Amino acid sequence: MNSPARDPIRVQILHVPDCPLTGQLRDTLEDCLEHVGFAVRVEELEGAYPSPTLVIDGIDVATGAPPSREICCRLDLPTCAQIARALNRAARHPGFSTCF
Repeated sequence: MNSPARDPIRVQILHVPDCPLTGQLRDTLEDCLEHVGFAVRVEELEGAYPSPTLVIDGIDVATGAPPSREICCRLDLPTCAQIARALNRAARHPGFSTCF
């Protein structure tokens, strides 16, 4: 029996304009996405965010909590292992999404 299709997992990169670490976060995410077997929709939002922040289904991957709304420069970029865990968690819990 086939499982019903779910909407793609919602992945967001939040960043301020010209953040020097956004490219590094984007590259790490792209490397990780090459190994997942499910649909992922990535969007980038530029604005007044902690920068850069990777959000998967409403959760900041680096902190495991909802994303902060304070503007700051972040140096705690998530690893590929953290991203993979967050993607797998999101894939097991379809329908949970509280992104911006």
